[in-house]
Amino acid sequence: MMRRAALRLCALSKELLIPGRGLTQGSQDPGKQGIFHIQEVRDKLREIVGASTNWKDHVKAMEERKLLYSFLAKSQKELPPRRMKDSYIEVLLPLGSEPELREKYLTVQNTVRFGRILEDLDSLGVLVCYMHTKNDSLKMSPLSIVTALVDKIDMCKKSLSPEQDIKFSGHVSWVGKSSMEVKMKMFQLHGNEFCPVLDATFVMVARDAENKGPAFVNPLIPGNVEEEELFRQGELNKGKRIAFSSTSLLKMAPSAKERNTIHEMFLSTLDPKTISFQSRVLPPNAVWMESTKLKSLEVCHPQERNIFNRIFGGFLMRKAYELAWATACNFSGSRSFVVAVDDIMFQKPVEIGSLLFLSSQVCFTQNNYIQVRVHSEVASLQNKEHMTTNVFHFTFMSEKEVPLVYPKTYGESMLYLDGQRHFSSMSVPVSLRKDYRVEP
Repeated sequence: MMRRAALRLCALSKELLIPGRGLTQGSQDPGKQGIFHIQEVRDKLREIVGASTNWKDHVKAMEERKLLYSFLAKSQKELPPRRMKDSYIEVLLPLGSEPELREKYLTVQNTVRFGRILEDLDSLGVLVCYMHTKNDSLKMSPLSIVTALVDKIDMCKKSLSPEQDIKFSGHVSWVGKSSMEVKMKMFQLHGNEFCPVLDATFVMVARDAENKGPAFVNPLIPGNVEEEELFRQGELNKGKRIAFSSTSLLKMAPSAKERNTIHEMFLSTLDPKTISFQSRVLPPNAVWMESTKLKSLEVCHPQERNIFNRIFGGFLMRKAYELAWATACNFSGSRSFVVAVDDIMFQKPVEIGSLLFLSSQVCFTQNNYIQVRVHSEVASLQNKEHMTTNVFHFTFMSEKEVPLVYPKTYGESMLYLDGQRHFSSMSVPVSLRKDYRVEP
């Protein structure tokens, strides 16, 4: 019975992802030639940029990269155009056949750690872009490719088994002058077939050899109708990001509808026994937003460095996600499962040795859904000034209906509206997500 249900879900997931089937789903054969092992991805990236596995050699390695400036294109016209198939790669995560690797991904509930998947997606996105910009005449790439934005990650599978192989695929789907949109998918083996699990869109940027300024990347030419649609969607995504940023509550006042929402919430918390704006009481089945906070501190050790000797973006995402998951579980009093991740902007690189401060808060709820925001700041040991590096947005689903959250201050009201906006932006209808389960 459970197997038939799993097969139906697999079929449903395929229907949801059918527009990208030809290129983005890729081969169903796990033994396909040319597929990377997950542990080879980071090794390949180090090889491409000339990074050393030895921390003591990082200064020398970065000095050598200065010699690559002469190989940077002066304009995009100098670079040969590429097809989507040129950047397409597949990566195998063999949880079923390698027990020692499975341990790294295992949760106490015998599922797969989603934080580890975020790390793998980040590495895969960078490697895909290096495939797009590859110059066969050079041993090392003069480009420094970094993650600028996690635009969207949508789950489309109920659970991840730690005993079945996982496959990732990815390719560049849109290109600007120095930026690239990367579409990635994740599949898990069920019987003899890989079924869709996750759909992700990242935006990467190319910088010069020392990661100090922008650099041009190869233009992209769609090869068929399907690829033209993907490229068109990339243009639309860029427009949506610009529009979303321009209407940010940090720049613009809330809409009339949003203002009414906040005022109605405010009125519902006034104490009927007094005639005062200062006396506030919670409605039934509600909590104040300020009581949902959790915080953590990480020391950024060299072990978590990326190929450019800054802290690995995937590590930041994993730590933020795990704190958000704990926040959702603590708030709901039950297990919570991620259904969407969106709009993770990497505003500032995190240096090795920094102190990383993470603050998580429930900012919006609806039925059994929980929207969690994680704010990331860094401070050096010498300078106590805190600087924002990232803001993360996660949507979780609880096993049971959760209380409403109510803001007390104007600042919290803006957080509530921002959370509501992110929740409403989920690309898959909420009704489709009731059985999905992915944990940290």
